[in-house]
Amino acid sequence: MVPVENLWAFALASVVLILIPGPSVLFVIGRSLALGRLGGLLSVLGNAIGMLPLIAAVALGVGVVVAQSVVIFTIIKFVGALYLVYLGIQAIRHRADAAAGVNGELPSRSHWRQLGEGFIVGVTNPKTIAFFVAVLPQFVDFSGGPIPLQLFELGVVFVVLALLCDSVWALAASGARTWFARSPRRASHLAATGGVMMIGLGGVLAFSGNGSKH
Repeated sequence: MVPVENLWAFALASVVLILIPGPSVLFVIGRSLALGRLGGLLSVLGNAIGMLPLIAAVALGVGVVVAQSVVIFTIIKFVGALYLVYLGIQAIRHRADAAAGVNGELPSRSHWRQLGEGFIVGVTNPKTIAFFVAVLPQFVDFSGGPIPLQLFELGVVFVVLALLCDSVWALAASGARTWFARSPRRASHLAATGGVMMIGLGGVLAFSGNGSKH
């Protein structure tokens, strides 16, 4: 087990990092603007679940191999970036669904699909891999038990904190959406804005370096 003092220090460092707007925050805001509160929260949950395989990979040592392999890391980065661009294009193409939502009509996509889309974004986020590889080992205590177990424990703490903080962003963005989207036309424009944000985020991730911001 990770010593309590290490755990608190890691939790504090994680909260500070998570609160700084980064790719995950922009993704959540974009999804919330495009899909509303439930869509935003499902995206947050899917994104958090998508981090769990990354934590397991880092704990088992696979994450280090991925982070140090330029080819593998680049492939994952571009797959994630292209998927974000795809989601952005879909949000713009189906912006009429947001207008329909204002009129009380049912959304066209299932909750499982929204959850799955968030999962894919989470599991293909190379910045998360880089963060886990670079930061988690710094809070491990070699006398505190099996290292893989400690790494997994720290990773779960980060996921829980990210889930809570990103949910706040989702609620705030969806609240703004509800406030401004009093007409179908404005709701359509907001959905398109969310799509543009995701496309822009995909482009930034594709051509950025190996940063570690959440």
